Amino acid sequence: MATFLYKLGRLTFRRRRYVALIWVALLALAGFGAASASTAASSSFSIPGTEAQRAFDLLEQRFPGSNADGATARVVFKAPEGEKVTDAENKGEITGIVKELQSGSDQVAGVADPFEAQAVSEDGSTAYISVSYKVNSMELTDETRDALEGVGKDAESSGMKVEIGGDALQVMPHTGTAEIIGVAIAAVVLVITFGSLIAAGLPLVTALVGVGIGVSTITALASVMDLGSTTSILAMMIGLAVGIDYALFIVSRYRAELAEGREREEAAGRAVGTAGSAVVFAGLTVVIALAGLAVVNIPMLTKMGLAAAGTVSIAVLIALTLVPAALGFAGKRIMGRKARKAAEAENSPEAKPNMGTRWARFVLRKPVWVMLVGVLGLGVVAIPATSLEMGLPDDGAQPKSTTQRQAYDTLSDGFGPGFNGPLLVVVDGGNSSDPKDAADQVAKKIESLGVAAVVPPAFNKAGDAATITVIPKDRPSSHATEEVVHDIRDAGKDIKADTGAEVLVTGATAMNIDFSQKMNDALLPYLALVVGLAFLLLMLVFRSILVPLKAALGFLLSVVAALGAVVAVFQWGWLGSLFGVEQTGPIMSMMPIFMIGVVFGLAMDYEVFLVTRMREAYVHGESPGQAIVTGFKHGARVVTAAAVIMIAVFSGFIGSSEQMVKMIGFSLAVAVLFDAFVVRMAIVPAVLALLGRKAWWLPRWLDRALPNVDVEGEKLQKQLTEEPTASGSDSDGGDGHGGERELVRV
Repeated sequence: MATFLYKLGRLTFRRRRYVALIWVALLALAGFGAASASTAASSSFSIPGTEAQRAFDLLEQRFPGSNADGATARVVFKAPEGEKVTDAENKGEITGIVKELQSGSDQVAGVADPFEAQAVSEDGSTAYISVSYKVNSMELTDETRDALEGVGKDAESSGMKVEIGGDALQVMPHTGTAEIIGVAIAAVVLVITFGSLIAAGLPLVTALVGVGIGVSTITALASVMDLGSTTSILAMMIGLAVGIDYALFIVSRYRAELAEGREREEAAGRAVGTAGSAVVFAGLTVVIALAGLAVVNIPMLTKMGLAAAGTVSIAVLIALTLVPAALGFAGKRIMGRKARKAAEAENSPEAKPNMGTRWARFVLRKPVWVMLVGVLGLGVVAIPATSLEMGLPDDGAQPKSTTQRQAYDTLSDGFGPGFNGPLLVVVDGGNSSDPKDAADQVAKKIESLGVAAVVPPAFNKAGDAATITVIPKDRPSSHATEEVVHDIRDAGKDIKADTGAEVLVTGATAMNIDFSQKMNDALLPYLALVVGLAFLLLMLVFRSILVPLKAALGFLLSVVAALGAVVAVFQWGWLGSLFGVEQTGPIMSMMPIFMIGVVFGLAMDYEVFLVTRMREAYVHGESPGQAIVTGFKHGARVVTAAAVIMIAVFSGFIGSSEQMVKMIGFSLAVAVLFDAFVVRMAIVPAVLALLGRKAWWLPRWLDRALPNVDVEGEKLQKQLTEEPTASGSDSDGGDGHGGERELVRV
């Protein structure tokens, strides 16, 4: 692989104008597609194999035209202090709004008058209009949304407070300027790392090109492929972080080759052949982990994973082609005079040990203490993960400034928190001798479970199916509401045995509960899949058993610690105000699995870029301890810069208004912090120091059986030693033995 990438690097360097034109054309094409396509506001939500989904499908069959998947809205009214919504003037305003909503759009399926539907609170202070639509929230037109938003203005002028909840006014997530700050921090880190504005700007520009192509493509395909609005944000988050990092490794290796006296084209070839090999491997692990989310069998999560994986693939291709082409355009400006002198001084035998060297020597002196402090520290941070509760947020997790949150709070105050998450019980009486009696039994049984309210059964035209609306006492995301769902389902089993009627619970709240359960069930198998994959891939790269085992266990430790930090902040509320957490509650169901998929790939980035250099030094005769020092001497600074950039980019998304984006941004930033600086920089060298030569042991039969992927470029090294370079110049620096220099030094 290294030989092929070496040739690719030289080719793209020579044909840089054509390469740049191709990528610019792809960016323009993707941008045009995004600009001309309609943007999806939200994606349809389905959970194959769950009871809530089966009930939903049954509704579609037995209640044709009921628009079970249609958007819904609640227009909530709060009377002025000392007044009631039933007062003549207020009632007249609300009744007028009901008529206005009924005629406001062709997409409206039905509007429930609160005075007829008993949607007025006991104290008369609050009422709500329920609006159902013929289409889902993705298909609502701007005119329909505008009509919904505008209905309450007259009522507000009369003194009533009017707020709108439901998915009809799905809030488009925005991240504000925080992610721009993250990119700015990344730029500062790059300038400090390279000491050159050109060298610092190149990874940023190429990463932005890759993210632009990836996100624009997702936007262009959003309506066709039913992609949610958060899909592009998550793809941007991950694509930007890995795009900068991958370009950083290539540029760093290129500058190192220039410092050794290589010609520019030869340096580009060697940079792509060595650091590029590690980029391909690291990118492949991220892609596999993200695409592997498909095994959970949640369509929404699968699409998110594949979209993010596609953006990462683009980042890898750009690092291998556009980055060396850009290096050709940059010329010698990629390495200023001061930076060249610093690199030459670092390579000289008299050079003072850098920070990486000093840290590695400290770890070698105190390996047991460093390992214990690292493991115990992360273990303490991981303790809250034992209390992990997973769920999906409702409007109660929206920022307090939004009308959805205001409507949620107003309903809770007027009717009780359970009104924000009604359950829909479907009674399938197709196999029952008396469907009506069966439905009545279900309603009575549910009433005995201690819920806030039960609406009498409503039958379809055929009379063989009924729906019962149940109002729990607690808020939708509470543990008590989850228990109600399970109690109804347990009672349904007895009713089916007695009457033959099947009882199914659905609705947004039940869907969320089933989704969380499915994610819970998939978490450990997916974690085992990812860790097992990490072990096999690293065994191919490092030709060792203990090194991959150590890497996989370290990855597990950093993930669990990151989950502990997420639980402490978002579930327990510790430091919540610092991160803009307005409402604590269950952790987003998909967040742990999504974090595992992403952090797995990033952890392998740092493992590869640090440990391959150690192994290469060990293979060339250095002692195990000295090999660790060599690896840190050449790799610690770049890996540190890469990790800081990742943390800065991910942290930028903590400022998002969308709870899921905020939580994932925080979790990824914390996970990278733990994995890069505690696991890879401390625990890994400590364990390698304790293992000594045993770390690199591999049975001979296994060594022969495993294919040699040549991530370290050993075959390339031999080829360059035996053959003159294609440019015909003395690219070995004039001594004829440049090929024997260690090639992997990122």
